[in-house]
Amino acid sequence: MSRAPRIYVSAGEPSGDAHAAAVVAALKRRVPAAAVDAFGGPLLEAAGATLLDRMEAFSVVGFVEALWKLPAHLRLLGRVRDAFRGERYDLVILVDYPGYHLRVAAEARAAGIPVLYYIAPQMWAWAPGRVRKLAAVRRLAVILPFEERFFLEHGVAATFVGHPLRDRPPPPPRADARRALGLDPGRPVLGLFPGSRAQEVKRLWPAFRDAALRVSAARPEVQVVVAGTPYARYPAPGDIRILMGDPLGVFAAADAGLCKSGTTTLEAALADVPMVIAYRLNPLSFAIAIRMLQVPHVGLVNLIAGREVSPELLQGAVTPAALAESVLPLLDRDNTAARRQREGLALVRERLGPPGASERVASLALELAG
Repeated sequence: MSRAPRIYVSAGEPSGDAHAAAVVAALKRRVPAAAVDAFGGPLLEAAGATLLDRMEAFSVVGFVEALWKLPAHLRLLGRVRDAFRGERYDLVILVDYPGYHLRVAAEARAAGIPVLYYIAPQMWAWAPGRVRKLAAVRRLAVILPFEERFFLEHGVAATFVGHPLRDRPPPPPRADARRALGLDPGRPVLGLFPGSRAQEVKRLWPAFRDAALRVSAARPEVQVVVAGTPYARYPAPGDIRILMGDPLGVFAAADAGLCKSGTTTLEAALADVPMVIAYRLNPLSFAIAIRMLQVPHVGLVNLIAGREVSPELLQGAVTPAALAESVLPLLDRDNTAARRQREGLALVRERLGPPGASERVASLALELAG
């Protein structure tokens, strides 16, 4: 096109804000005059997008929890509908956040605007029959290797762009990472990764904390560190260190981890950290989810490997005793369980694709906007 494109970008939670910001930065490098309006957060804003709505009040996890946010999302959708009808956008880029974004995609198509959806809804896990809801999407940019085939087989134009986590720098040596965190470089480290959302942490922290106490009782030399977030509370931590901010340092320092399910497991895999995966929801949300689940695992590392690389504990099975029993062998690098996990994690890293996901998404975006 002769003029610079006008693009609307939407990201409803912190991880989406980060991935969307990387795409906007890549777009701006190629077309500095591109105009980008957005629903998002501070990273999108820093990348050069003009925020029309801020995401901080919207992010939720779980079927039941989402009901509380529905009125706010409907009001937001109304504002977005008006913007699509009144502005001459050349493209809409939606990042993750499917409950809301599938409705946005329909509004964009109704307004005649092509849609690029980055980080696909996990319909392969929950609801293959709902793939028809992606009919409004012109192109789907997927980040997990098995997704491209699934969506193509269901009639959606999908492209595997690689996983955006591959763009992160490799972790430093463990001893250096421990020194940087003020830890003893010669003593083993257990990392706790209960999540980035307050509700995730609230459900997992008591079991993770008490599991860590059991690990410390069995192996007093183990140092325990939490990858914390300022948005959550960590009651009664005892001797457990809580480090706020970027969790990469904790992954780099850890010999083994207790990880919530989701992208956290891929972060652990990239840092070569054997892990135990935990998944816990509101009881009603879990009852709904477990009946809808279409895949044999909930951990992304296990789904990508096609087998159980890391043990998974779900809902009521997330107990301090079970967590401690499962993670203790992983703290010993020479233990058979730890060695087998590392073999599986190497396979996962290979299957996540090469770096450059955001650049490939930017290429798709300019192709669609032109």
